[in-house]
Amino acid sequence: MRTAVLLFLSFATSLSAQKAPYDVFPPAEAPYYRVRYEASAKPGELIFPVNYTVWVPNDVKTLRGVIVHQHGCGEGSCKSGLTGAYDLHWQALAKKHDCALIAPAYEQPEKAECQMWCDPRNGSSAAFQKCLVDLGAKSGHPELSKVPWALWGHSGGGHWAGGMVLMHPERVAAAWLRSGVPLLEANPSRSTIKTHTVPEAALSVPIMCNLGTKEGVTVKEGRFAGAWAANEAFFNHVRSRGGLIGVSVDPFTSHECGNQRYLAMPWLDACLTARLSKKGGGALQAMSPDSAWLAPLLGSEAAPAAKFSGDKTKAVWLPNAATAKAWAQYVKDSAVTDTTPPPAPTNIQFKGNELIWDVTADLESGLASFVIERDGKQIAAVPEKPANPFGRPIFQGLQYSDTPANPLVKMTFTDTKAEAGKKHEYRVIAVNTVGLKSK
Repeated sequence: MRTAVLLFLSFATSLSAQKAPYDVFPPAEAPYYRVRYEASAKPGELIFPVNYTVWVPNDVKTLRGVIVHQHGCGEGSCKSGLTGAYDLHWQALAKKHDCALIAPAYEQPEKAECQMWCDPRNGSSAAFQKCLVDLGAKSGHPELSKVPWALWGHSGGGHWAGGMVLMHPERVAAAWLRSGVPLLEANPSRSTIKTHTVPEAALSVPIMCNLGTKEGVTVKEGRFAGAWAANEAFFNHVRSRGGLIGVSVDPFTSHECGNQRYLAMPWLDACLTARLSKKGGGALQAMSPDSAWLAPLLGSEAAPAAKFSGDKTKAVWLPNAATAKAWAQYVKDSAVTDTTPPPAPTNIQFKGNELIWDVTADLESGLASFVIERDGKQIAAVPEKPANPFGRPIFQGLQYSDTPANPLVKMTFTDTKAEAGKKHEYRVIAVNTVGLKSK
């Protein structure tokens, strides 16, 4: 207890000295809502301040679930959580399933112990459940405190998401663990990390362990080389007991998120479709064993579970044929294909010489850019050169923990070359990350 209090005092001093970076928020106006909690000095409670931002689809009457996008460890990743709820691609997944989208941002100083939040037993589980009550009240959706959770986490966020599965398996519809998993056996070199046990109920929760090949799969040295050993141990333990767990290795990356969202989206979509009740408030449904596909660990070909000839207790589990196909593409070259165009922009308005619009991102491939046409001819692209240092270029940019760049890019275009006094016809066309255009 004394150690915990001293740690808190040290971290609190550090936070009060730096103050700034965590107060640069995008505005939280409906359909966004935000709560923030100060650090606590009480044993067992969260020793860092934290804010939670939620996005709620405008037309949803009763929420059926909540998708949680959890950043990783370190000050930079924590700051990146500030924009997680504003990600248009993740919003498209949430909207399809009548879910809210929540992004926490823990105010962890750079050299502070990440385990003090990414282990949910250290107060972050309780803080998260409190935020669901408070955000439910703010948003007019009190059911938010009771609906199931779909968890996505990067690095320490993967550790947190996996820990929440093990603590609250009855609440979790599915969990995607990018480059971080709960520790099941003691590691002498990381004595601060407490181990977990896997309850029987957690074996029914679909889990995907996702990491880069340079995190110990093909590259055996470097800062993140130990990630594969932890993932492999976690996978083997859960799968040997019949757990619904898979592994997907990004063939190009290290710890950065790369193109993982193009597999995470169809995988979570399949799990949410199968598990969420048709009406909000119902119990989670079991995954159907008849639709499952299996693949060899670190392999690249999957087969229906009934036809799989290998050891099923050591095989990668996949929820259905469609996700098995996407998985096979992803582990080969991360180029998950998409043949359907994105939704067209909506609510287009012209104010002065500024064009503004709304859009729902393409669920499969997200949003790369917009084409602007005047009188039937293309006059611009927004942005001119979409960028992303970690994967496919996307409209909102991408930070290390898979969240939009801050400040947020706006859907707007100013036509400085239109002829004064002449009426023009404008069109805005959405382009997804595989180059397909909307109507």
